Amino acid sequence: MTSKINFFSEGITYRIKSKKQICRWLEEVILIENRITGDINLVLTSDDLLLQYNIKYLNTDSLTDIISFNFSEENKIISGDIYISIDRVRENAKKYKVTIEEELVRLFIHGILHLIGYNDLSVKEKRGMTALENKYLEQFLEKLTLMMLECRVDLIAFQRDFVFFGNCSRIAYR
Repeated sequence: MTSKINFFSEGITYRIKSKKQICRWLEEVILIENRITGDINLVLTSDDLLLQYNIKYLNTDSLTDIISFNFSEENKIISGDIYISIDRVRENAKKYKVTIEEELVRLFIHGILHLIGYNDLSVKEKRGMTALENKYLEQFLEKLTLMMLECRVDLIAFQRDFVFFGNCSRIAYR
């Protein structure tokens, strides 16, 4: 089965950075959890739409940051839709003093953990799920930092090896 993680937006405009890295990381997490990546849709939307879904599918009339719909037919293959409110992401980022991107990535992993079978209904479940989120988020941020450092080293090497003249219209190799 081909693994597919797709990004969509519904009713909002938001550009997700580092899509390839996020996909690879989520696939790694799914593998670490002894599962296989199926079709997963990560959908960014508004409070309004997520509230409608919360009422319609979960019989809850309150705002939420995420709703996961598990479509897995087999326990081993993870498939589903994860809806995330960009409005809640922005609020949570302010509240927890993190970047919007970091909060968004946290919700991506939170949704994936729900599709895998983790719950956060009780205090004990929530503690366990938050610990897993933190563990996987830390791994992602470390990899992203290393990748950025590698890019920086490549840029420095490029600048060292090439001399730019005037308006950069001529490049000379040293």
